[in-house]
Amino acid sequence: MSLRALRTLRVDLTSRQFSTTRRPLAKNRIYPSTIRNEDELQTLLLMSASSRTPLLTFWMANWCSSCKVVSPLLKELIERDGIGEQQGGVAFAEVEMDSPGLGGVGGIGMRYMINSIPTLLAFDRQEPQIETKVSKLGDLKSREFLVRWIETEAARQGQGGAGGSLWGLFGR
Repeated sequence: MSLRALRTLRVDLTSRQFSTTRRPLAKNRIYPSTIRNEDELQTLLLMSASSRTPLLTFWMANWCSSCKVVSPLLKELIERDGIGEQQGGVAFAEVEMDSPGLGGVGGIGMRYMINSIPTLLAFDRQEPQIETKVSKLGDLKSREFLVRWIETEAARQGQGGAGGSLWGLFGR
């Protein structure tokens, strides 16, 4: 083999990804615009399902003062601190629950059992993870709790597992 052929082979081997090669960390994604209609939510759910990335949704309203405290904390943990990237990454979007395009307070929020704001709800494979929904304000303001919650949801990566069941509603 010539020296040139060996160099080419070396370049090919060093840049090729093998099954044992450590994957680079996934990047978290924050969608910049607030979801105000059902089509936008469905689009993000489809994108999340196709990439096997859990979608974390923050259900809020413009008039909610607690939401204005929790939202920057969530964005900081996901975007700046990269919480969840080691587990495979997450996507994050805010949903304006009282938007007319979502049917107002009794609209799509009721479908996903959102009965108070602010609320965090994760979706995996387009399924709402009802059993891990968070609406307790003390938990939403706790940095440590949010880190554990984001890491748990990020680790799903298309596996589901907390979608809830009828037994959860009616007991066992």
